[in-house]
Amino acid sequence: MKSDNRYLGAAMIAPFIIFIFLGGVYLKGFVFAISMIGLWEFYRALKEKNLKPIKSVGYILLIIYYLLNNNFELMMYILVAAVFILLIVPVINLEYSFIDVAVTLLGVIYCGILFSFVYLVNAKPSGHYLVWIIFIGSWLSDTAAFYSGKLFGKHKLSPKVSPKKTIEGSVGGLIGATIFTGIFGVVIQNYINIMPIYNYFIIGALCGLFGQLGDLVASSIKRYVEIKDYSNLIPGHGGILDRFDSIIFSATVVFYYLTFMVKI
Repeated sequence: MKSDNRYLGAAMIAPFIIFIFLGGVYLKGFVFAISMIGLWEFYRALKEKNLKPIKSVGYILLIIYYLLNNNFELMMYILVAAVFILLIVPVINLEYSFIDVAVTLLGVIYCGILFSFVYLVNAKPSGHYLVWIIFIGSWLSDTAAFYSGKLFGKHKLSPKVSPKKTIEGSVGGLIGATIFTGIFGVVIQNYINIMPIYNYFIIGALCGLFGQLGDLVASSIKRYVEIKDYSNLIPGHGGILDRFDSIIFSATVVFYYLTFMVKI
């Protein structure tokens, strides 16, 4: 039954591939939807530790961010204004604390803004090719890490955060992400010259590293609030944040590398 659930969960994730192909406003709308669900999961998890994020403010800020068409400069001013106002809330309403204010804003950035980099990479020149790097570097890293850990894993990577992960699996994931992303670059180069091929290998290595860190970050949060999964939305996989934890970090790395190193 557990195996059947995982297959069902994978089938539910498959439509995401369709939105990547469609790109543009369709991908943006889909990313917005899963960002909102991820934010709901994040706030829901925090309740296990009696934290009280101001959820309505978080949802409104996320909606504003997407309505602004991901305008970072204007969003920065809005976030600063939100911090200014929210810090007053615990003074007026003693039910909330400054920690509640902090986790409210953390959720918006973690589940909303970082997730939006999937769409923002797609929106770049030749982005309909480049966006695939995020998923190749993340999901194939996960696959390579799983089999490397299963075959060679002996030394625990971070037993207090994620007991099943091994150093050998992590290295395998890093190598897998580097190789597969590099191969993708070699193939793409036959159709369009976006950037020198070595960049694909570098980005793959970064995705392999930070994607795994993204996974550990999600595990660390779950361990702190003492839950197994963020939700049961995806059978056999947990919630949006359980399945896309590494994607969030890989998307951020890819966007920043393309923006500041390749200048796309």
